[in-house]
Amino acid sequence: MAIDLNADLGEGCDDAAVMPHISSANIACGFHAGDAMTMRRTIALCMQHGVAIGAHPSLHDPRHFGRRELDVDADETYALTLYQIGALAAMARAARARLQHVKPHGALYNMAARDRVLADAIARATRDFDPALALVGLAGSASIDAARTIGLRCVREAFCDRRYRADGSLVARTQPGAVIEDIDDAVAQAIAIATRGEAIADDGSRVRIEADTLCVHGDRADAGELARNLRSELEHAGVRIAAPERA
Repeated sequence: MAIDLNADLGEGCDDAAVMPHISSANIACGFHAGDAMTMRRTIALCMQHGVAIGAHPSLHDPRHFGRRELDVDADETYALTLYQIGALAAMARAARARLQHVKPHGALYNMAARDRVLADAIARATRDFDPALALVGLAGSASIDAARTIGLRCVREAFCDRRYRADGSLVARTQPGAVIEDIDDAVAQAIAIATRGEAIADDGSRVRIEADTLCVHGDRADAGELARNLRSELEHAGVRIAAPERA
């Protein structure tokens, strides 16, 4: 068994504590967090540790960390996604590196997971920039369907520290218990997804989740400890950690 372990980085947190334990990084491109300098530093850190580099585009809303849903149409979604991919790709190219994937952030990610029109816009922007890129989206969501429809490689994502509903969607962060704060509980959920393809939903039922990658949120205060424990326990369970290969 093999699975990718990704983290959302370049957001002003302790990336150095997380980086040694992951295989892919999603780097903030300035719209919800980060700037030109953080992008450069995070790319350099990825190269130092052999971690795959990905763009983490967001709605333009730094005040709310990109987690507030905004009214955007398909054209705007396409443009803001393309703009942010291009910014990070320029930094990567200057460092003699290249992007491997695109993963939307926060509200944009969640909106695209259920709205096929927005999902299609993100997938088209990714393909139009570089058809060899992979698109990361919530397992079982419209984002994955959109990527497959236009021939993009898709990476089905599951979350270590987010609670699921019975239909496979995520419990909204505004709801109590949406984030699994305890490291042991988050690791246990990740192991169940990686080895058995399932998680326990908020109603106590078992929900099927087929995932290629697991996410560690880099803005957690204990993100480094979570990433370290998670990798150790996954490898102990016989799961190899590896980034998806680029086309």
